[in-house]
Amino acid sequence: MSLFKARDWWSAVLAEGEEFDQGCLCVGDVDNTGSGYDKVVVGSYMGMLRVFAPHASHPGEGPAAGAQLLEVQMQDPIIQVEVGKFVSCSELLHLAVLHPRKLSVYAMSGVAGNVEHGDQYQLRLVYEHNLQRTACNMTFGPFGGVTGHHFICVQSMDGVLTFFEQDSYAFGRFLPAFLLPGPLCYCARTDAFITVSSTRQVECYRYETLAVAMDADTRQDLEQRGKSSGKRLTADWTLVLGEQALDICVPSTSPSATSSIFVLGERNLFCLLDNGQIRFMKKLEYSPSCFLPYASVAEGVTNLLLGNHNNMLLVYQDTTLKWAAQLNSTPVAVRVANFPELKGLVVTLSAKGHLLCSYMGTDPSFFTAPKVDAREVNYEEVDAEMKALQKVIRRATKNQDIIPRPETEADLTVIATVSPTLDDVSQALIPEMNGIAVPSVTVKIRVSSRSAVQSPKMSVCVQPPLMATQDQFVLESLGSVSQLTVAFSVFLNGHYTPADLTGHIAVTYSSPTGVPRVIQCKFALPLLLVCCPSQASKNAKYKITVDTNQPPVSLSEVFPEFARMPEDKEGSALGFQLVAGARLTALASRSSQRYRIQSETFEDIWLVAKELVQRLNQHFTKLGVKDFHSSFSGPIPLPEYFDIMDHHFELRLTAGRYEDLLSERAVQFRAVQRRLLTRFKDKTPAPLHNLDTLMEGTYRQVMALADTAEANRAALVEAFSRLRSSTHLLILLLSLWQGLGTEQTAILDATLLPVLQDTPQLGWEESVDAAVSHLLRTCLSRSPKDQAIALSTTQLSMPKDTSRLKKHIALLCDRIGKGGRLSLSSEANTPTPVMMQAASEGVPEPIAEEEEEPTLHQEATARLLKKNPPSKKVRRKTDSSKDTKEKQPGKESLRESRESKMEEEQEEEERRMRKGQSGGEAAKEKTRVSKKASDKAKDKRRDPEAGEG
Repeated sequence: MSLFKARDWWSAVLAEGEEFDQGCLCVGDVDNTGSGYDKVVVGSYMGMLRVFAPHASHPGEGPAAGAQLLEVQMQDPIIQVEVGKFVSCSELLHLAVLHPRKLSVYAMSGVAGNVEHGDQYQLRLVYEHNLQRTACNMTFGPFGGVTGHHFICVQSMDGVLTFFEQDSYAFGRFLPAFLLPGPLCYCARTDAFITVSSTRQVECYRYETLAVAMDADTRQDLEQRGKSSGKRLTADWTLVLGEQALDICVPSTSPSATSSIFVLGERNLFCLLDNGQIRFMKKLEYSPSCFLPYASVAEGVTNLLLGNHNNMLLVYQDTTLKWAAQLNSTPVAVRVANFPELKGLVVTLSAKGHLLCSYMGTDPSFFTAPKVDAREVNYEEVDAEMKALQKVIRRATKNQDIIPRPETEADLTVIATVSPTLDDVSQALIPEMNGIAVPSVTVKIRVSSRSAVQSPKMSVCVQPPLMATQDQFVLESLGSVSQLTVAFSVFLNGHYTPADLTGHIAVTYSSPTGVPRVIQCKFALPLLLVCCPSQASKNAKYKITVDTNQPPVSLSEVFPEFARMPEDKEGSALGFQLVAGARLTALASRSSQRYRIQSETFEDIWLVAKELVQRLNQHFTKLGVKDFHSSFSGPIPLPEYFDIMDHHFELRLTAGRYEDLLSERAVQFRAVQRRLLTRFKDKTPAPLHNLDTLMEGTYRQVMALADTAEANRAALVEAFSRLRSSTHLLILLLSLWQGLGTEQTAILDATLLPVLQDTPQLGWEESVDAAVSHLLRTCLSRSPKDQAIALSTTQLSMPKDTSRLKKHIALLCDRIGKGGRLSLSSEANTPTPVMMQAASEGVPEPIAEEEEEPTLHQEATARLLKKNPPSKKVRRKTDSSKDTKEKQPGKESLRESRESKMEEEQEEEERRMRKGQSGGEAAKEKTRVSKKASDKAKDKRRDPEAGEG
């Protein structure tokens, strides 16, 4: 037993399965022995009434042996028990028991036993009242100033206070503005009732006011007849608490002294004067469960017992904590009682029926731990264990992953299997698209358990517009070493092509120790789900060429499911018809090691290009070729990619405009509604002045705008899917172009596809701009100085246009083309030698292209990569200029613009010289231009060239 634990004097555990609350406990001399000692009365919600006379346990005797005087099973649940003078013409104490629909008053009497079994006690019913309304709680006292008797007030669940003058019904009153019942208490000094309403304020009603107010039955009859008469019930005073009250108590004091009203809230303890003023308030740092104010020996202060949900019993003197004791359970009711052996014991009752009589004090523990037998230490085993632990620590410190690694053996194993053939009967909601039947494919999920798992839940996620017949499963409970299988079908449910054919499975469950776990699994859907064989076409708008280092392979071997026509057996050309898209053609060169994919839409190339690269790798891996690799010789199709980006961004801007218009029309619609409502409520008819016509027109505008906004939202979802497809294609081409590894491709994928869907708060453009800017300032920076520039921490917001994003993406491709390495570790964020050389010379290297004449796409790409081409001459920088550049790394763009202006001036000078101007006149012309204050730096750089001219 610890030093500050309540010392047990007597305890009893009542029957299991019963429930108790704060009204189920009371103490008093219920059998009227006249000795001044109390008995403990306990009633339960199961209708069991028990009476105890606790005493200190003797050696060899059980804790509750001989202490229980009476046990009676009632027919109804017991809500509250009280001991008082409830019988007229009698000064004896009686027991009042409150049931949901009945109030009973009993007399307890004892008969002395002639044998050693002790006295016998019995309970006799004196009178009872049948209640018309369901009761909540009750209080008693000398209502109206009577002496020698106690009256009872019962509060019902619907807000009626019913008063009983002992064995007769007095009256009933409705509480005003009632919603839910609260605690109820009687103050004898002011002859008033205090309660806390559902509005979280303390309300005080005088007994005299309640007596002369309208009767509850009369009020109900008048309300049914549509009449109202009589005096309304009003509160004497109110006080706002701001929180719900758990209990109210008024400790007994002398009639002349001012009464204190204690209110226990959910987070605060309030002490009020009997006129409603706050005496003090104590903020509690725990969740209270019950309390009991009682008189103190000191003058002007009140002691307080307070129990909380931490199994603590605290003793306060006003607001000062005097003692804290640990209990074995959380008390729901607490009382102070006097017993023959000891007076002032604390009686507590828990919700599960643990009845305890204890007292405050200290009981220091004299327990001393036994000595452990000394044993010899095996230093070799200790050294081996220390080395093993150090290895574990080193492995843990090397791992910098934020997400913890999964356990080697999980409780569940999830395996997804996709059917190799399409379903015979399609489960698609849309039967056909563009004259092509929409197919579906079956996916089977097998869940195996290593230990018992209760009710796991499985979620299925596929990329839109793909859809599953069922995406949420509540699986049956699995025993140890068991498994189950579920199946569903996936089909196309939209008139556009998905950006990815990968699906995700997530199974959530709780381990046997209660820890939540998630098991994930992926599955790949077949290409036949979204496209079918078709005739190959010779001409197309967009073309992508993939080079390999191995002899060409017949496409009928790479795509056997699409080689169904006689002309496809040669394998040089295959046609793919997307169910919800354009027609694609895959061509294999007979002489070179190239494959070409062409289509009328840029984004539709992605799925076939991905399948081609993957299947070529698988084909040559089966043949045992280890050095096979694919490549892309360029150019990077940035203009086509930027067109799709602009279309998506324009739809986002349109969605914002529609939202603003809808907001304006909604405000107008509500304003017209208010005007019309005011006109209709007016007793004197007034003309509407075409307000009804305006309201109808506004309603039509709101509906039309809502339909248009919904159509734009659907178009935005489709545009985002196309943008994701084109982004996947761009990442694939960049990885083939520069031979990026798996880690670098993953970083590029996370940079250009940071979000799975657009939201009004965060869109694709601002997310990608922030991610690309971070890469350009870290691992793709030209000099270590640029890495010191901190990334802006402002909140991401929708940009005004996409020019900045285009520039950053083009610069990203340029840096990767110069040999930049993508990495997230700080050690790898150093510029490569190629980038350092290009940065020192000031000449950006062009993206590697084929040795052909520049096409329109190449010229557009070059313009986007380098809006202002730098000077063709390589200038030697002095050491001072290098130092200046290092001090001002942010002015590199200004230097490039100045060099471009210098180049334009040189070309103008050459044209003038060809027209016959002398070198001296050209030098004078240049000198006049260089006299401007903003071009002094240009003058210093031009003087040597002018001298040469």
